[in-house]
Amino acid sequence: MTTAAIALGGAATALLSPASAASRDGVCDSGEFCYYYNSDNQGSISDFTGSVADYGTEQPSCYDFKGEGAGKGLCIKNNAASVWNRSGKTVRVYYNSNYGGTYQDFAANAKGNLNSSLKNQNASHQFSPSSRTNMSYGLYTLSGGRITCGFDGYTTTPGRHEGIDIARGIGSDVHALVSGQVIYIARGANGSSGLSTISIYNSSLNKTVIYLHSAPKSALAVGQQISRGQVIADEAWRGVSSSSAAHTHVEMRLGKQTLAAKSVNDPTLDNPNPTSFWNAQGYNVQ
Repeated sequence: MTTAAIALGGAATALLSPASAASRDGVCDSGEFCYYYNSDNQGSISDFTGSVADYGTEQPSCYDFKGEGAGKGLCIKNNAASVWNRSGKTVRVYYNSNYGGTYQDFAANAKGNLNSSLKNQNASHQFSPSSRTNMSYGLYTLSGGRITCGFDGYTTTPGRHEGIDIARGIGSDVHALVSGQVIYIARGANGSSGLSTISIYNSSLNKTVIYLHSAPKSALAVGQQISRGQVIADEAWRGVSSSSAAHTHVEMRLGKQTLAAKSVNDPTLDNPNPTSFWNAQGYNVQ
């Protein structure tokens, strides 16, 4: 991995890697964002000058605590308790890798303990964080929903889950997360044999977003141009065996695709991890 820069919230944000972060010396210098192993800015320090999407979990490749004191040499992922932000920019600490999940912001020059959700549960941080909407809010608005199965998240079902399942309640409006053209509709019926599908292709991104299990609106038609946020369906259980498991399966596919990838009993992933795609569209995957 080489040093790169991405535009986030109008500001250039450095993406560090262990190999390129030679300035990391375990001292919290001016311009740096620093983790501490213990609360109240005690213990070993791990210092940064840019954003990091994934800290790693094993030596020698992980980001570690470099300063003297308790925790020195340990990987910082899920091991930090407090911070000092000397960067001059807001820095956001996330529960998940790739800037996802619950988060806590630290203003320029702020010191503080990580809150109860993030203490020893830190997986990434972002300088000058962009303003994103939780994916479940984008799909359902109102009070959002909940992710019931993440990408490749099967635990009791055989196969590789190719999308993200989000539930709110039967009949809830389902909104398009990305604009594009409807290229395929299967209306289906409630029950395990009645899979529904809505496929929306965005030509500028060359990606298709596919929605399964929800009931397409009666006016929805192939060839129709859909705006981001437009209501396209109602949450249902079309292709799901039980109404208690109603949800919307949202899947990003590369190129122009009419059908979702097979998940159940398929050991191969056809889709890449979509987190970076959803982040780029302004969504946190939660």
